[in-house]
Amino acid sequence: MTSQSRYVGVDPATGRALEVVVDGAVVHDVRSVTSTDATLPWLTAGLIDLQVNGYGGYDVNGPDVNPDAVVAMTEALAEVGTTTFVPTLVTAAEDDIVRSLQAIGTARRKDERTRAAIPYVHVEGPHLSPQDGPRGVHAPEHIREPDVEEFRRWQAASEGLVGMVTISPHHPGSVVYTRHLVAAGTLVAVGHTHATPQDVRAVVDAGASLATHLGNGAHATIARHPNYIWAQLAEDRLTAGFIADGHHLPADTLTAMLRAKGLQRSILVSDSVALAGLPPGEYETPVGGTVVLSHDGRLSALGTPYLAGAATPLAGCVPRLSRLAGLRLGEAMALATHNPARFLPKQGLYPMAGGILPGAPADLIVFDHQPDDVDLTVRHVVAAGRQVR
Repeated sequence: MTSQSRYVGVDPATGRALEVVVDGAVVHDVRSVTSTDATLPWLTAGLIDLQVNGYGGYDVNGPDVNPDAVVAMTEALAEVGTTTFVPTLVTAAEDDIVRSLQAIGTARRKDERTRAAIPYVHVEGPHLSPQDGPRGVHAPEHIREPDVEEFRRWQAASEGLVGMVTISPHHPGSVVYTRHLVAAGTLVAVGHTHATPQDVRAVVDAGASLATHLGNGAHATIARHPNYIWAQLAEDRLTAGFIADGHHLPADTLTAMLRAKGLQRSILVSDSVALAGLPPGEYETPVGGTVVLSHDGRLSALGTPYLAGAATPLAGCVPRLSRLAGLRLGEAMALATHNPARFLPKQGLYPMAGGILPGAPADLIVFDHQPDDVDLTVRHVVAAGRQVR
């Protein structure tokens, strides 16, 4: 017999005060309550991040990745409200990708909380644009053509853990590759590309359904029209991910993109790296060299204006999105809960994730927030029924 826990707060989507009863790993009951307490916190489902490279000093890429680090990263993310996340592997040699996949798979088998938090893995590459700008910081020596046999080897080595792959549709084999992955139940995203609008539409026709951090991973200067950004914004079959940390996209750009894509076809991602969640200061990194993490969460190469990655978790992106794009808190929160939940697996508890209703996963955050705040002040986090904060 499990013991029940109760949490009371205001739903930012409706403004109603709720009492949520948690029993084990699921929500047992949700009740509207009458309260005149102006100090009630906000209460919402746990945050869902479809793109996490690292956090809190832990990384799912590189030679040092191991199951214990994946478990520790899961706990660190839960502490700041991200209760479900998709580890994201960047372009690398096949052996390195397989090593990371196996470490994540082992972590899920050994730790129940990690298994609940990680639905699948996102491989961002290696089938990206080789051009400077769209390639970002992905290693040029490992950029390669889409290869169905390589995908099959990833899945064989990880027991089918790859649930999303980002590709650049300019590769000649992109359409065949996309069809194969979609038929196998793996999401395909467009990103880090210099593809033509025709190329973009071709992979969408083949089943691609997402755009990876739209507006980033692009040339500094592009043709006014046509171009690959307009093509992805105009394509209603693509849901776009956005990094709303206040550094990756200016306010007017982010606002215009959200209006073009529509809130229902938009999600927030952190794209955070291992330095996210660490104190401000200078750090040495294997890819970017010396980088500086500022107090406002900007991560940049020392002595330059160039970004060296993202360092703000979703709990920081939600209020920044609200401020930058003029959205209500409930609207911004949907892009980090309900909307990304549509891209979780269709079995287990995942189909009910992203909301608060009986039978849904007991993933909750209780927090304080005022309109001028740049961050959520998290009081409590419940992950798979366990209060972790």
